[in-house]
Amino acid sequence: MATAETCVFCAIAGGAPAHRVWEDGEVVAFLDRRPLFPGHTLVIPRAHIETLAELPGGAVGGFFTVVQRMAVAVAEGTGAEGTFVAINNRVSQSVPHLHCHVVPRTKGDGLRGFFWPRRSYADDAEMAEVAAAVRAAAGSADVRAPGEAGPNRPGS
Repeated sequence: MATAETCVFCAIAGGAPAHRVWEDGEVVAFLDRRPLFPGHTLVIPRAHIETLAELPGGAVGGFFTVVQRMAVAVAEGTGAEGTFVAINNRVSQSVPHLHCHVVPRTKGDGLRGFFWPRRSYADDAEMAEVAAAVRAAAGSADVRAPGEAGPNRPGS
């Protein structure tokens, strides 16, 4: 498990060499060293935060404002027709520091939708069951960082 002291993205946020395309006080964006296509950009919070669920509520807007800006800039800067924007949380997260991929896309570029096989639900009943489970979890989900006040935190 990476800590702020051992995290390669924390090092970049702290000034280590990278091909930066944006930075402000809270967020850094830089080119991925192993891109799907040239211009593939990673957007990270400067703070060592491992997953989207751990990003403090007050930081979500600023983080995604930069993601939005990079989605436009990557497309314009590379001449792409659009972008694919994705975040892995733990599974397939090569660096345990929150990062959003902004990948330039052009029709016929060879990427197939999402990068994994898709399947249909067995029937409408299975789909309804899964929807009910997610709805129930959404009503009780607490996505604030440890210690942040909110309706599901003691002392709030």
